[in-house]
Amino acid sequence: MVKRRLRACFVALGVAVGTVAAGVTVIALTPAAYAADTTAAAAAPAIVVLGDSISAEYGLPRDSGWVALLRRRLADERIDYSVANASISGDTTAGGLARMPALMQRLKPSIVIVELGANDALRGIPLATTENNLRSIVQLAQQGHAKVVLVGMYVPPNYGPDYTQKFHAIYDDLAKQMRAPLVPFLLAGIESKPDMFQADQMHPTVQAQPVLLNNVWPALKPLLRTGVALTSAPASCCERRGTPPISVIPTLSRDLENPAHS
Repeated sequence: MVKRRLRACFVALGVAVGTVAAGVTVIALTPAAYAADTTAAAAAPAIVVLGDSISAEYGLPRDSGWVALLRRRLADERIDYSVANASISGDTTAGGLARMPALMQRLKPSIVIVELGANDALRGIPLATTENNLRSIVQLAQQGHAKVVLVGMYVPPNYGPDYTQKFHAIYDDLAKQMRAPLVPFLLAGIESKPDMFQADQMHPTVQAQPVLLNNVWPALKPLLRTGVALTSAPASCCERRGTPPISVIPTLSRDLENPAHS
């Protein structure tokens, strides 16, 4: 049961959703919707979340995912940013890279949060390709004068210890090379808790979303406060937490590539 439940740590099967609220905005961007109204985003510095279903409110009520909670926290703390959720079901690093030019052109974000890579592992994409795509995403953001928060992920042990270690090292290495804050593992703290996953035993619940936000916040907050790119990420948000115990990392099922199985 735990293995099935925790597949959400590694598989992206969501949909992009968002809402507009007073003060701070969440904008949902689907592949065919880059011409969406970005007036609200233009009124304040924009944060773009480029992710998969973990960031796209899969199976959750509208406006209840961690990205929406980020909007609320910014409003509560009177930090004037708009938030554009560009997360898409099943997205890979190649898909995110293909969408980056349009996102940068339309939203001109100040910050890009990159939460991609799990589906690359699922599809057997070479590690070098994943790393190159992530590097290109970060470079495009930085060339557009945006700061980047890189969100890391783990893969299950059935890929072998060598692959598992090298996969996660991609995020550590890129964060250092590109001088970007790193969130080591978005789902840290919920990966072995049954009550933090939906009835499908795969996707995080509403109750889990504050944990996800709290995992991202230490890496993001210094960028909001300082207004300048970090030359090195704060130790508190970037220190490697170690690989989760093997007992709580699932064996990945190939049938999860298809959203119809969700």
